[in-house]
Amino acid sequence: MSPTKPARPRARRIGARARDERGSITVWMALSSFAMIFLLGLAVDLGGQVHAHERAHDVAAQAARAGGEEVEGSAAVQGHALAVSPAAARAAAQQFLAAAGVTGTVTITGGDTLTVTVHDTYDARFLGLIGINRLDVTGTATARLIRTLGGSER
Repeated sequence: MSPTKPARPRARRIGARARDERGSITVWMALSSFAMIFLLGLAVDLGGQVHAHERAHDVAAQAARAGGEEVEGSAAVQGHALAVSPAAARAAAQQFLAAAGVTGTVTITGGDTLTVTVHDTYDARFLGLIGINRLDVTGTATARLIRTLGGSER
């Protein structure tokens, strides 16, 4: 009888298991990277919208002040009740809005209160990828014409 050779264990390939899972981390990284980029874009665009809203409010306040400076001249000089000159105030506020590059409405109430509403848009940078290209913003401010003497309203 010839001596039998012991069975040789099968050689295991080095890295065989690693090949079976190849690419699994890549899919996870791609999905998480996409989510992080989307969240970053959302933060950028919503922050831009907040900034545009604050700018609209600021422009409305400045336009209301510009219109509020248009008082009926003779009443103020003679010590009578102050009143806004409606046509001049509206024109001054609209001119300020046009110079700022925005549109808006000007309303005069009670002869001494001027309300300006600004309508503007924010052009989205990242949200355009999902179809949201513009975000509307509105700002409103009111200026009231008052007379003071010694720091107290008259």
